[in-house]
Amino acid sequence: MRAPAWLPMPVRRALRVLRRYSRVLGRRFEHWSAPARRQWRRSLQLRIVALTLVASSVLVGAFGFFVAQNSARILLNRAQDEVQSSLYEKTKYASSQLSIYLQSRDPKLPQAMRNLTLNALADDDTAESGGSIVAMRADLYTSLDPVISAKVNTGELITPDMIKSVAHDGQIAQQVRTATVGGKRIKYLVYGSPLPTGFGHVELYYMVPLTTEDSAANQIRTTVLVTGLALVILLGIVAGLVTRLVVLPVRDAARTAQRLSAGLLDQRMRVDGEDDLALLAASFNQMAANLQRQIVRLEEMSRLQRRFTSDVSHELRTPLTTVRMAADLIFSEREEFDPAVARSAELLQAELDRFESLLTDLLEISRFDAGFAALDAEHADLVPIVERVADRLAGLADRVGVEIELRVPETPVIAEVDPRRVERVLRNLVGNAVEHGEGRPVRVTLACDDAAVAITVRDHGIGLKPGEERLVFNRFWRADPSRARQTGGTGLGLSISAEDARLHGGWLEAWGAPGEGAQFRLTLPVRAGDRLLTAPLPLIPRDRDLVIEQSPAIEAPAVAETAADETAEVL
Repeated sequence: MRAPAWLPMPVRRALRVLRRYSRVLGRRFEHWSAPARRQWRRSLQLRIVALTLVASSVLVGAFGFFVAQNSARILLNRAQDEVQSSLYEKTKYASSQLSIYLQSRDPKLPQAMRNLTLNALADDDTAESGGSIVAMRADLYTSLDPVISAKVNTGELITPDMIKSVAHDGQIAQQVRTATVGGKRIKYLVYGSPLPTGFGHVELYYMVPLTTEDSAANQIRTTVLVTGLALVILLGIVAGLVTRLVVLPVRDAARTAQRLSAGLLDQRMRVDGEDDLALLAASFNQMAANLQRQIVRLEEMSRLQRRFTSDVSHELRTPLTTVRMAADLIFSEREEFDPAVARSAELLQAELDRFESLLTDLLEISRFDAGFAALDAEHADLVPIVERVADRLAGLADRVGVEIELRVPETPVIAEVDPRRVERVLRNLVGNAVEHGEGRPVRVTLACDDAAVAITVRDHGIGLKPGEERLVFNRFWRADPSRARQTGGTGLGLSISAEDARLHGGWLEAWGAPGEGAQFRLTLPVRAGDRLLTAPLPLIPRDRDLVIEQSPAIEAPAVAETAADETAEVL
């Protein structure tokens, strides 16, 4: 946020410097506090203990403050009661002694006030040793000087407001004041009372130190503070121990779940006791045992299924070869047969080709399932591979009235790939695009950067419905099984293509929209084993972007262009 222009230049510079240093301090604080914040997020026990300590500290602090304040108030009230009782006795005695003087100018009156103050009314302990102070004043009579039982300046203890209340208003007043006596700051409880005489009244002030009460209050505060701290620490320890009893089984369950997810199906939690946590551990172990049995059963079924597919594929090879030889012989002599028999020979030859392609695909799928598929990578130029695929599918494209457009760089595009597998992927993609192109052109685009090579195959056919871009790579899946087909594929081509892309460490993604066609993108790393982060070509075609800009009502399907995680999910 910029400083307002109307501020002076020095102020704006100071604000800029302040903002810069605040950002630096903020970054340093985030860096320093990162371990603590990370531990706070990860540790349930730490959060519970910290919250318990905070809550208990607040409660104990409030209770301790209440106890300390009430104790101090009780001590003060007790001191007030004692001072009031003593002041009443002193006032009564002094009044009886001074009532014999009828004139304030009686020459004996000052001495009588002095004798009363220093001898009769004063306590045994002096003010310097912690005793009380008695003062007698006569502010209404200028002829009488104040008399104090100790050599102490009472100006800090007897304030003008208190003198006004006692001398002029004739009221009993009290206050708590602090004064310096003997070089020490001492708190006093000061009482003032009018003293009736024969000529009017004078004022009697009684000042009692609160040293004992202050000491007792401080001891109470210290005791409450120490007890509160010990109680908070004890609550923290108890909270930590109780939380540990709950957190340890949870951590054990988390570790066991992680091991189970990693494939260690024999891992179990330890069961101690018969409480709720033990019941949880036993239930978790039972669930893990059931999951292990189901997973083992599914793995066995999957293994049997893969073995069955592989065995059947291999076993069908021998009779297929025999049938192929007979069919080839019949097909070569079809000109000598009747038209119906000749047509049957042609149909037999076509279906045998399709059956042989199906067996080849099943064998390839069984290799991927068994983990026997290996990548024979070498440095190859992808431009001739793309052109070769287009040439081989030119005949099919001519029959269905589709034009194949190539957009490839004029310079070689070298990548470390398996040429046979890349050509197979492109053959499947381009063949599907020609088949589903509805007579419109199919565009094949090749691009590369320093880390990746991308090939897109774009058609303008019926497209894909929302969600089908994730289903097209499933085995034997078809968008419209009832639709007439020209090539008679097996339904395994895209599944094998996805496995070939994954074997390269690459992506095979699909995009489509109803009535706008589809686009498939194959992305491979330039160097085998590198991790892909982005693709040189977008997954959503640029002509699709133009359609979206011209027709805002058309909503594009959710497609991840370059996210590796979502791409892996698509595959």
